[in-house]
Amino acid sequence: MAARPQRQRPPSSFDALDRPQDFSTYNPAIPPTRGAWDPEPDDFDDSPEHDEHDDFFSGSPGQGIAPQPSYQQDLPASSLATNSIRAPSPPASGPILDHSHLRPGKQAALLSHERTLELYRANAKKTQDPELQFEFATFMIDASKSLPIPPSTPGNLLQVERAMDKREELIREATALLKRLADRGHANSQYFLADCYANGIGTIKNKQDFDRAYPLFVLAAKHGHADAAYRAGTCCENGWGCRRESAKALTFFRKAGAAQHPGAMYRLGIAELNGELGLSRSPKEGIKWLKRSAEHATAEFPHALHELALLHERGIDNVLFVDFEYSTELLAQAAELGYAPSAYRLGECYEYGKMGCPQDAALSIHYYVRTERNIAAQQDHRDACFALTAWYLVGSPGVLPQSDTEAFLWAQKAAEGGLAKAMYAVGYFLEVGIGTPANMSEAVSWYKRAVEKGDKRAAQRLKGSMNQPLPGGPGAVVDRGEDGDGTGKGAKDKDCVVM
Repeated sequence: MAARPQRQRPPSSFDALDRPQDFSTYNPAIPPTRGAWDPEPDDFDDSPEHDEHDDFFSGSPGQGIAPQPSYQQDLPASSLATNSIRAPSPPASGPILDHSHLRPGKQAALLSHERTLELYRANAKKTQDPELQFEFATFMIDASKSLPIPPSTPGNLLQVERAMDKREELIREATALLKRLADRGHANSQYFLADCYANGIGTIKNKQDFDRAYPLFVLAAKHGHADAAYRAGTCCENGWGCRRESAKALTFFRKAGAAQHPGAMYRLGIAELNGELGLSRSPKEGIKWLKRSAEHATAEFPHALHELALLHERGIDNVLFVDFEYSTELLAQAAELGYAPSAYRLGECYEYGKMGCPQDAALSIHYYVRTERNIAAQQDHRDACFALTAWYLVGSPGVLPQSDTEAFLWAQKAAEGGLAKAMYAVGYFLEVGIGTPANMSEAVSWYKRAVEKGDKRAAQRLKGSMNQPLPGGPGAVVDRGEDGDGTGKGAKDKDCVVM
């Protein structure tokens, strides 16, 4: 199932709500310890009679919250996101470019997390705007994720329990509000609540609950929510919370694709290319969908860029021509969006001079790990990690220092990711003592793990050659070139082979 879409919260609409003129003297009554709309048995009563007595949706102030004083002039917005309060605006007669009034005064103070939540709740409760109520519900979900939980020790079990209870209380309050909004046809609330259930938020034992998520995805899709239509399609395709039905999945994917959802368009393209979801194989239609998806690619859905790059690398008879230059361009676009497989592929191209790319150590390492975001390696892309093992064994003057220790650590990271050849390499490093103290028992352990993954060389090492390590030649783990120190011709030509 696709990762949860990034939600971009709309600008806050608090500027339209009543706000006291001077926060430095503002001291509203302390709300009751219970939330303003804590879930009660009748919270799920959606009858008209119940709504008439629902002070939240009627917009009347709830008990325990003092009425807010009115004001005569607009004040600059208070930044709840940064927990700060700005001073009132200066008189209109003052010079426009005089920013001295923006300097913090003596009464400036940061709001605590709980106080921020109280103010947010008070403002949300005064409005009947479903978007503002939805924004507050999502704020509570986000706050529950970032709520600090102290480390569990024998002396603070009570504090840990209180923090966990506070987190659960925020989730209960948020999901109760989301359900009320969803029952009244608010598409964003329907989708967000479904996404919470699908990710185990607000569910029993925090387990994924697609039985509750799928119907909400369908409801939001009927209201034109593209993400919801895509998620409903994935549910139907995989049988999550419903029967596995390819025809229904296609319907949802096409609905989302018509709204230019990149994930849905990519799935339709792959289905057309491979004849999946009950479709006949049609490369031409598949390419059309992939191109549309690539035009709307995002950091969450960059897959069409990568797939098109691979297709242009090998071509399709009478459908798609080979174009290495365009292929590398597509890979670069996907890599810029943070897609690790594309970054790794470009690293290979510049390392070995593939697809018309020049051999360039700096660019190769750049795409393996030295980007700003460390795209490939930081996403635990095991092949990229193992490629860095080879680079660190020989080094690259002016780009990457030679380091056996780093070579071992990157090989270990790739091995822990399940790469068989990396497991064999780690075993060899431990056996010979490259970048780490020699440890025969650990070496045997890694060799055995590599054998379980089908590595034949590890099996040979276990059979009888472990007492005769081979630093080079056939069957060796590394070949550092003629000089053996990473500075001669072998290093320049990148002859280090991690097999």
